[in-house]
Amino acid sequence: MNWSGITVGYALTGSHCTFAEVMPHIQRFVDLGANVVPIASHTLMTTDTRFGTSEHWQSELKRITGNDIISTIVQAEPLGPSKLIDVLLIAPLTGNSTSRLANALTDSAPLMAAKAQMRNGRPVVLAISTNDGLGLNAANIAKLLVAKNIYFVPFGQDNPEQKPNSLVARMDLVVEACEAALQGKQLQPMLVERFLY
Repeated sequence: MNWSGITVGYALTGSHCTFAEVMPHIQRFVDLGANVVPIASHTLMTTDTRFGTSEHWQSELKRITGNDIISTIVQAEPLGPSKLIDVLLIAPLTGNSTSRLANALTDSAPLMAAKAQMRNGRPVVLAISTNDGLGLNAANIAKLLVAKNIYFVPFGQDNPEQKPNSLVARMDLVVEACEAALQGKQLQPMLVERFLY
């Protein structure tokens, strides 16, 4: 697929342990010629953790994409009328944001961007990273699985022995999942043995 001329909205929610894993895949989109617009949750913009400081991750997003970060609902709202984004990827998508998205709550920049995409009938691709994907959040994932224009990066249990409810996407498949979504297709197989990868 020719990514030149394609604008990817790359949104991140607060699964801090996954940030280092996804940065090379943001770079992949850029290397393929896509224009990548970074979109970040309040958590990423304000929280320092053992996985890195907020300032570090903001700097990385700006360096890789060459674009400013959309980090507020006000900044994300114009994505609807402007139709700027061809495909929106939320990677990582936490259980908290999964729940909010499934229940039409729009309280962050990534979720406003998702609402804008759905308004425009354009694809939203979700890369879940949640400790309760097979717990209380299973119902929310199920709601999103049947929603129009929503696609998933293939996912599976990442640690079934110690965290049996935890589900994490194969972040190495985000580009392929977005390519399929732009063709109106779900990348298959969607359920994978993530812990073997």
